[in-house]
Amino acid sequence: MKNKKLEVRLSDRRMNKLRLYAASKDKSMTAVIEDFIDSLASEEIDKSLAVLKSP
Repeated sequence: MKNKKLEVRLSDRRMNKLRLYAASKDKSMTAVIEDFIDSLASEEIDKSLAVLKSP
């Protein structure tokens, strides 16, 4: 798997919230974000893509 880089702009409040949450779970911020992405339901994504592709 080739890693990609994602740059995200967050307010200080949100950055601190993410940092504290990650620390409380003993995870990196990257791991927290990856866990969230993995939790997204495939069905919902498929439905969204179908709507975008429909004429």
